[in-house]
Amino acid sequence: MTEQNIEELKQKVLDYLGTVEMSKNRDIAKALEADKKLVDKAIGALGNEGKLEYLYLNGSFVKLAGK
Repeated sequence: MTEQNIEELKQKVLDYLGTVEMSKNRDIAKALEADKKLVDKAIGALGNEGKLEYLYLNGSFVKLAGK
């Protein structure tokens, strides 16, 4: 996957998380109809950028930082 495609996927993840309180990585992948490994990579990058927060509540979830 090219850098441009990863950037597009990161934006789609952010857009999706803007519509929900929090979500699991696999649910994001399903909603975006994208490969989970690629979604995991995009989520990891967004986490490193400080745009996402990880939550561990009877499983791991992600949400938009500060939301």
